[in-house]
This record gives sequence, C-alpha cells and structure tokens, in this order.
Amino acid sequence: MIRQLLCLALAAPVFAKEVPPLPAELSAYVLDPAPEPAGLLLQKGDRVAICGDSITEQKRYSVIMETYLTASVPELEITCRQYGWSGEQAGGFLGRLESDVLRFKPTFATTCYGMNDFRYVPFNEAIAEEYRKNETAMVQAFKKAGARVLLGSSGIIDTVPHWVKSAAGTKEDLNLSLSKFRNIGIGVAKAEGVAFADVYRPMLIADYDAEKLHGPEFMVSGKDGVHPGWAGQVIMAYAFLKGMGLDGNIGTITYDAASGKAAATAGHEVLSSADGTITLRSAKLPFCGGPGDLKSDDSMRAGLALIPFDDELNRFLLKIDGPAASYEVRWGETARTYTAEQGKAGINLAKDFEVNPLQPAFKRVWDAVAAKQDYETRQIKSLVHGPEGAADREATFALTEKARAPLAKAVANSLQPAEHSIQIKALP
Repeated sequence: MIRQLLCLALAAPVFAKEVPPLPAELSAYVLDPAPEPAGLLLQKGDRVAICGDSITEQKRYSVIMETYLTASVPELEITCRQYGWSGEQAGGFLGRLESDVLRFKPTFATTCYGMNDFRYVPFNEAIAEEYRKNETAMVQAFKKAGARVLLGSSGIIDTVPHWVKSAAGTKEDLNLSLSKFRNIGIGVAKAEGVAFADVYRPMLIADYDAEKLHGPEFMVSGKDGVHPGWAGQVIMAYAFLKGMGLDGNIGTITYDAASGKAAATAGHEVLSSADGTITLRSAKLPFCGGPGDLKSDDSMRAGLALIPFDDELNRFLLKIDGPAASYEVRWGETARTYTAEQGKAGINLAKDFEVNPLQPAFKRVWDAVAAKQDYETRQIKSLVHGPEGAADREATFALTEKARAPLAKAVANSLQPAEHSIQIKALP
C-alpha cells in the first residue's frame, strides 16, 4: 500500500504553473491553470485507449499520437487502440466503456469529450453539471479497472455549426461555454487525482495567431467549425503528448570538427565518421510532418508552425564543436548554413529539415498505424455494434480480434532501423 501511494504521488499532476496571459483580445476567456505532469506518466508496455467523439474518429490526432509513441519513443513499447465514435458524449461513452474498452484491459486512457456535451448552446449550468457527473464517472470507471487517465478537454469552434439544428448563440458565446467546460474538466482531474490534457488553450491561441497571420479563412477547428483539419489535429496531438509528460528528446548527435569523430545518444548508432560525413543507424525516429502549405488549415506543417511541437516534443539535435565561424549541414537533399554558436547550442534537424532521409522509415510506421486504426473503427462501430454483434457479440469480438491481430503486428514490425548520413562542411 505504501509503495502504491508513493507511485501515485510521483505520477500526480502538478497544478501550479505560471503560464503566459492570454492576448488582450481574448480577455473574456477565464482559463483556470491546467495541471502539468510531474514527469513521464507512461510506463513501459502501457496499453493506451484513445477515446473520444467524432473528432477522435477522424483518426488524425490519434494516428499522430500512436505513430509518435511507436516511432519516436520505441523504448516504451506502447500499444494503442482508437475508440472514436461520432456524436458521442461522455455519458454515451459510459454505456459502452465496459464492453468496448475495458475488456481489453487498458493501462492508460486518453479521453476527449465536451464538444457534443455542451450541446452547442451558451453555458447552461444543468448541462454542465451533467458533464461533470459523467466525466467523473468515466474517470472512476477507468481507475477502478486499474487504468491511469489523461482527461482531455475539448478544443474550440471556429463557426457556429450550421449542421447542428439546435445550436444557439454566437461563436464567442459557444467558445466561452467550452472554456467553462474545460475548467470543469480541470476540476474533475484535480478531484480524482488524474492527469489533464489542455486541448482548449493551445487551440484558442493558435486560432487567434492564425487569423492574424493568414486571415479568417484559416480555421484551426476546421471548415465546418468543429472538425479540425491537419493543422488543428497536430495541435490536439501536441496537447495529449505533452500531457503524457514526454520530454521530447529524440536523440543528440555530437560532432568534433577537429578530430572528425562523432557520438550519438541511445537509439542512434554512429556507423562511421570521416571527411565530414557521419553515417548513422537510427532506431528512434523524429516526428516527420513533411512539407506543406503554411497557409492551409489542412496542413500539418501549418499546425506545427503555430505551436512549439518541435521544440518541446521533437528534438533531434546535431551539436558541432569546431573552430570555423560557420558550417554547412546537409541532411539528405537539403543543405543549411549555421553559425558556430548555433552548432554548439544544437541544431534541431527535425525542425529545420522538413524533407529528410528518415521520412520513408517514419511513413512505414504511419501507414501501419493508420490501417490498424481504420479497422478499429470498423471493428467496434460497424461489426460489434452492428447486426453481427447483435447476433453474437462475444463471437464478433473474437472474430474481429483475429482480423485485427495482423494489423497490430504490422505496426510492431513497421519500425525498422534506418541508415542515413549527415554531411558537415566548415565555411570560411
């Protein structure tokens, strides 16, 4: 019992952290301080359940999360299942939690509810109290089953959704209501001693910044106002991965220009270092968002430009120690120039080289994860909750698990060490 209490204390979220104030134009939003994880909340071998409504069922932020966990921190040996269900509220999820999720014995769960729960109306205390009750019951059910919880808030809206016939109020009315639902989630997390993923605040700020940069046609929450494109989805993934307490250290390569020798941290092996060329074998991959239109709300690259994802979660550093004033660094087909000071501080290759030699290896993982998650939606929504499941639910689960097994194995096998080279040339 003492050991369990100590583990809970070490993993408990920290609720006091200084955060920058919101811009003056957003002063109407009163956002309670969000808890911060006290170190890494994930444990080796965790089975992660990714739960939520139609935004989760889009299989975008969930694919980003699972691909990152598989490719960028493989030492944790994390496996995931995606349980998104369109139109779902926390109360509806409670009705299927035991059958659909807990049967697979998750050890860690992320949840993202609130968007449908607030019913697209200005803040209503009775609706809010129902949300508080259902969020609490959901967390308690996971805890009773032995799973740790990362309770996520909803994001924001960009327009009043025309397809919700009962929607009422202005865009600001609805976002203010969602901000209060966010604060309710923080209260539930605090009362239940679980972690919290603040999806709302980074999306609110990114949306504000994006409108100034790109105009009102750039919608972080998507063109329909609710379902984000890739820009918003990568912001959501950022919030959940940060909430897990991941440190973002993908690897560091150090190069001594005088001796020509190189060294690497765990997950990366220096195969050779000669004549300014370092050849490596990497078993850990940085997140590769790839190129994209910085002005498109359906571009992952645009989302990455709005948040510190690369700085906080995706540091694959090259450090150069040498006498030259500057250096040319070539990684793949791209070359960039850095000062000696930048080289000593560390060049984040993952951030600076949108196109790089590790992308094919990363894409193999991405494709395997996407295929598995596609089937997980079909398994639960179409089969288990379809006529097959109505006829014999347990037999349907047994059969669909046989179909899912090779997809899960393909994810496990998709990450293979990749060889690549970095060329460094001193400049006069």
